[in-house]
Amino acid sequence: MNANQPSQIKAQQLAEQQDTQVVLAFSGGLDTSFCVPYLIEQGYQVTTLFVDSGGVDEQEKQTIKQRALELGAVEHKEVSIAEQLWQKVITPLIYSGHWYQQQYPLLCSDRYLIVEAALKVCNELGTKNFAHGCTGMGNDQVRFDMTVHCLGDYTVLSPIREIQKLTSAVRDYEKQYLLDKGFSVDDKVSQYSINENLLGATISGSEIDQWQQPDDASFVLTKPPAQPRAGTEQLKLTFEQGKLVALNGDTLNENYTGEHVMQQLNQLVGSFGVGRGIYTGDTTIGLKGRIVFEAPAIAALNAAHTALEQAVLSKAQNRFKATVAEKWTELVYEGFFYEPLKHDLEAFLVSSQTQVTGTVTLLLSQGQLHAVAVESDNILKDKGSVYAQSASWNIEEALGFIKLFGKSSTLAAGQLLSQSEHK
Repeated sequence: MNANQPSQIKAQQLAEQQDTQVVLAFSGGLDTSFCVPYLIEQGYQVTTLFVDSGGVDEQEKQTIKQRALELGAVEHKEVSIAEQLWQKVITPLIYSGHWYQQQYPLLCSDRYLIVEAALKVCNELGTKNFAHGCTGMGNDQVRFDMTVHCLGDYTVLSPIREIQKLTSAVRDYEKQYLLDKGFSVDDKVSQYSINENLLGATISGSEIDQWQQPDDASFVLTKPPAQPRAGTEQLKLTFEQGKLVALNGDTLNENYTGEHVMQQLNQLVGSFGVGRGIYTGDTTIGLKGRIVFEAPAIAALNAAHTALEQAVLSKAQNRFKATVAEKWTELVYEGFFYEPLKHDLEAFLVSSQTQVTGTVTLLLSQGQLHAVAVESDNILKDKGSVYAQSASWNIEEALGFIKLFGKSSTLAAGQLLSQSEHK
């Protein structure tokens, strides 16, 4: 295996074209580190872009920048998509109140906004070339490529998929390639693959991939349920037409944004051991998948929002909204972020939030989170009635309702019983 041998065909094609710039979505990991010298060797001028989706600190961002320039990037750029995540992903996700296959709260959804940011840089530089470090085995390649196809006429360069045509030992190939080029490779290979953003963290690898019980070491945001914070704590979340507008009385504004709320909730709720999950189910590419995830902030927002919705929406609204939400979640998970149907469904979700205004009190305790109080002028209450206690109808009306409400079922059950007795 010669890790230094570039694709002669690609090099020739590149020499014949004018556009030699490329924007690489860069995280600083092994895959995207490999991409920089690989693309340079094929004649590209590489601009790296780190898109901050809320998962790294300032020190780590500086390390990522130094790594990109060390590898040969002509320029390194950085942008934040935290507020876009709050507006375009987190808010409609909370409107929906639905997780993919009832399990997974779409922590992967920053991928679409990462590509949006990268294509914006492509436009600024006057290039149509966009590169990413996705492999040919995962869901992210679908999300990345489909976003590019939906947003314009760009060329997708995918070095990792290229070398997968040459070898199945991809990570070994990448490491040797970088070493042969004189670049350092971190010998410390993590036991787990961890992807963290504003929504939370996803973790895979090791025993998780083997469908075994995840070790406590695989979690990064939450304390083990058996070792959480002592005592209890209350949170008050205030919504207006479905949108969070205040946390514990602090109003969201330009200085106290959705990003701050998510960071605050991830830390506080996670300290009580709340927000852990294990997703086992269907991936986009057809394989069964299994990941550990942590979403403390999402868990808190959803618990409060759902409690408020259940109190103010009609029975028909709550039932039908679940159908819309399930389809919206499927589209976002599977790569169809720009599908017109997704926008149609979001229009319904926004409409469904008209009456969702009020304040919900959450009680945090050891490994648990409960919505313990709901305050709203829109709660669907009958002034003269309290469930199971008193009502504005009389007993005869109640008996008549039961008789008519169950008429079809009682007739059908009677027929089955009669037929059974005659056999």
